Amino acid sequence: MRIAVAGSQGQLGAELCRQLGADGVGFDLPEFDLTDRECVLTTLAGVEPHAIINAAAYTDVDGAECEAATCRAVNAGGVAHLVEACRRLDAVLVQVSTDYVFGADAARRTPYRENDAPRPQGIYAHTKLEGEQRAATWARHFIVRTCGLYGRGGRRSPGNFVDTMLRVAQMRRAVRVVGDQHCTPTWSRHLARAIRFLLTTDRYGVYHVVNSGATTWHAFAEEIFRATGQEVAVEPITTAEYGARAPRPAFSVLDTGKYHGLPGRPAMPAWQDALRAYLAERAAGGTRSSGRVTGDR
Repeated sequence: MRIAVAGSQGQLGAELCRQLGADGVGFDLPEFDLTDRECVLTTLAGVEPHAIINAAAYTDVDGAECEAATCRAVNAGGVAHLVEACRRLDAVLVQVSTDYVFGADAARRTPYRENDAPRPQGIYAHTKLEGEQRAATWARHFIVRTCGLYGRGGRRSPGNFVDTMLRVAQMRRAVRVVGDQHCTPTWSRHLARAIRFLLTTDRYGVYHVVNSGATTWHAFAEEIFRATGQEVAVEPITTAEYGARAPRPAFSVLDTGKYHGLPGRPAMPAWQDALRAYLAERAAGGTRSSGRVTGDR
């Protein structure tokens, strides 16, 4: 089964291509531009995939506040082009989305289910929800919401929170990290495996797919340093103190019960176990890191 992966040089897209092997066909900028309708339709028609996974997105959460049109063109308009391609090819669409579609309810403390009403904040979150809505116009769709991705990046990957924390540990003995945002970090290896499984089914719809459990970015940083034996003091700060341009969800933990209810699905392990597996792989083989500090998803 030939599967096209849009955003193949990003963190998730690169992992999907590694797992798919000869069945995967990857596309990314500059040759493949989601905002260019003719480029999308012509390129995918030449491949004739059975499924299209959209792992591409405009993910600069703060930048989106100043580049709303560009963000919307990618996160919503680009999905519309993929839907049109799926209709022509009768292909399945996997739209990767985000916990950011929730989060306006700061008092929330129970994990979000797929049928909970989205309440996005900020341009990025709104455009990702618009992308979901475009994807849902095609019957054969999976919308996969996830959170806090980290993993082995591709050429266009901006880096991830884990690698950034480890880089910081080489330069100083203390770091300030937001402690009032609750979420679930997710290893791209496990997410890609789950997406591949979904494509073996016809159980279309919306799924929350994250590693199990919940934490804060502050506690996540502490666990990174604990697992790697780094003596780094982690000071919790508030979202307000961090001072980002765009709003972040105070609580966006996702309930994975629907996904885990599918027969034969690979389980999403606890986030602590996933982190340790990633760190072990990273130590054994190395992974690309960047200087950008990100906890976005």
